[in-house]
Amino acid sequence: MTPRPLRTRRALLGTAAALALAGCAGPSVQDYAREQPPFDLRRFFDGELTAKGLFTDRAGRVVKRFVVRMNGHWKGDEGVLDEHFTYSDGSTQRRVWRLEALGDGRYRGTADDVVGEALGESAGNAFRWAYTLALPVDGRVWHVTLDDWMFLVDEGTVLNRSAMSKLGLHLGDVTLVITRGGQG
Repeated sequence: MTPRPLRTRRALLGTAAALALAGCAGPSVQDYAREQPPFDLRRFFDGELTAKGLFTDRAGRVVKRFVVRMNGHWKGDEGVLDEHFTYSDGSTQRRVWRLEALGDGRYRGTADDVVGEALGESAGNAFRWAYTLALPVDGRVWHVTLDDWMFLVDEGTVLNRSAMSKLGLHLGDVTLVITRGGQG
């Protein structure tokens, strides 16, 4: 017979594992395969774009607002998306994405502050990126994971929401409205 503390510990571990697996369940980009209009990343992120967004912490409080001026261009299956961020505290940042269409709605991307590669997939009006970002925080660099979803609303508008986590703990969310043209 197993001692009671060991049984209790096993039961708690089993419950924790079940909760962890349930937390991983979520939508797949294929869930949106029939949604219209179809999201062609190369077409949307070609030319001048503007994004306006905010970062909310895990409690839902707005921590920072920002505007992003973007310029994208593609040559065949390879593209560059040059992003210039201006934050509500006056700070600025630049990120240059180097993108590659892999076929079948799959994409790969790199940027100087992305650890390894971003991998993405599109279906219907949706696109989903998964990547790790090297994020400066209070003089240190944190490697945070982003689960980044984009939805094409119409030919000129994408809604973007990214869940940010570290070691499986939800840190907050980035929410953006991206519009074609430089006006936004």
